[in-house]
Amino acid sequence: MPAVRSDRLEDALARIFEGGRNTRASWFALTGGETLFAEGDAADTLYLLRSGRLGVFRSDPDEDRPPQFVGVIRPGQPAGEMAMLAGTTHTADVVALRDCEVLALPREAFFEAARTEPDLMVELSRLMIQRARDRRSGGGEPSVFGFIAARPQPIRAFVERVAAAIAADGFTCQVIDQTALASAADWFSRVEDAHDFVLYVAEQDEPAWAALCARQVDRVFVVGNGLLAPPNRPMPHAGVLDAQRRTDLILLRDPRMSRPANTAVWLDAVQPGRWFQCVEGDQADADRMARVVTGSAVGIVLSGGGARAYAHIGALRALKEARVPIDFVGGSSMGAVIAAGPAMGWSQEELEARIRKAFVESDPLSDLAFPMLAMTRAHKVDRLLQEAYGETDLADLTRPFFAVSTNLTSGRIEVHRRGLMRRAIRASIAIPGLLPPIVMDGQVLVDGAVLKNLPTEVMRQMNGGPIIGIDMSETRGVDPALIEHPPSIWRMIVTGAWRRGPPIVSILMRSATLTTDADIESSRAATDILVQPMPDGLDIRDWKGFEPGVASGYHATHEVLAMLDRPVTALRRRVSISESAQPEKAVETATASLRPDMLEMLRRGARRGRKQMPRP
Repeated sequence: MPAVRSDRLEDALARIFEGGRNTRASWFALTGGETLFAEGDAADTLYLLRSGRLGVFRSDPDEDRPPQFVGVIRPGQPAGEMAMLAGTTHTADVVALRDCEVLALPREAFFEAARTEPDLMVELSRLMIQRARDRRSGGGEPSVFGFIAARPQPIRAFVERVAAAIAADGFTCQVIDQTALASAADWFSRVEDAHDFVLYVAEQDEPAWAALCARQVDRVFVVGNGLLAPPNRPMPHAGVLDAQRRTDLILLRDPRMSRPANTAVWLDAVQPGRWFQCVEGDQADADRMARVVTGSAVGIVLSGGGARAYAHIGALRALKEARVPIDFVGGSSMGAVIAAGPAMGWSQEELEARIRKAFVESDPLSDLAFPMLAMTRAHKVDRLLQEAYGETDLADLTRPFFAVSTNLTSGRIEVHRRGLMRRAIRASIAIPGLLPPIVMDGQVLVDGAVLKNLPTEVMRQMNGGPIIGIDMSETRGVDPALIEHPPSIWRMIVTGAWRRGPPIVSILMRSATLTTDADIESSRAATDILVQPMPDGLDIRDWKGFEPGVASGYHATHEVLAMLDRPVTALRRRVSISESAQPEKAVETATASLRPDMLEMLRRGARRGRKQMPRP
């Protein structure tokens, strides 16, 4: 969705760049994939996009993940204005998503010319506020998508259902097929400017149109069938989309097929950034993909916390009652175990029954051993994971899912999205000293909570929509009395408490879920809704405390949802074209969602720019 449109801003910029009075403006072209400027470059130029689209990406040098997509710059909009006005270096990479025409004006020439446009600085400030809000709300996400078939059966009906769901949410949406192949280039731009979302659809027998679609869109969905092999010929793609992991995969399956299969073969062939499993003709899946397209898909992230993580089950129950969809799900340690339920397609009732059987009735950590590598052998845990997940591959889950472990070999977090599910979960819960580590591909992996107890940043890489974090990081899980006056071994045997392990188990589990203040604050900052259940009196190793743990998560989540003034899916809702026709109202809404420190930063940047303008 475009930022707040301002004829005054566009007209003023056009006069400065193209009015004939300024001979210092220059024109140049970028081919798709070229970089306009990179993070850290000097902001000594203001750019104006004439045609094409630019993508804004931000990288984290400490994380081995693709650059995070920040937003789209469309024709008529400036690029690099915030850093130029603030006098700082650029904070992100700006890359051409397709062939672009760009005008450039040196910083000094801009300030000199701006003296003749008194409204320009005000309008630029409006734009900066809107873009800052877009980065928080998801409003800078793509609006032009390509659906390219990689199967013989037509996909048009599926795309039409997605478009209808988008329209039902109050947006305008246009589906374009190969009948537009002979249209002029400016026709595509006019259609894209006139609609909130444009969906290009190309069938498998339309290679020329599919190639054009791949070059025309902000993001591509390759649509296939898991029961069929991927095409043995190269599929249409755009290099910049591949480099920035902007190609996704959708596998449609027959309603008679209960579970996805064969996904790994397609992943190897397409190399997508994300993948989705949908049932042919299912409206709920079309609605889900519409949420993905519009940036309103909901991601759930569950933290570690031992037995206290039973609270996640109560949180999921409250979310279900509130009809909050679960479109992406992931977690760390025991949070990953609970998150696997929705990803597997289990109902709430089945999830609760399985967790009861595996943890309440089985005493999973009771097989104590001589502590050569850990205090338990983990045989019972391995057996329970085998019973729950069997040979399920993470790629074949009904919902996009990830589990996080800590890689002791590299010193980084390990994000599991492929491979055997039971192995990934086993790595994510391998609390150092309590469960033996797991070795995968020569890497030694332990509990994910050691480095990332609430992995919301991983979810943000996958999903631009609202994120709900259920965080158990600060709840007290170790009883001080138990540490000051530990029970005797005989008392533990008589009472049966030995099955939970000695008090050192609590210490090890709690130590594994402690993270730095800076890390936990950054993780919480990535959420739109943060729930912090407080299961008071529930020890971190009290696997029999199912009911109080579940109740604490249910009540905490219910209270947080009750405070919302809109549905969860609307928390990052974009401003539609019809809404943006009222710019003052749109800017007011944008400003209301910004923190005071962000507003002050923008105001300082605008003031600094005005001070540097040459005086007559």
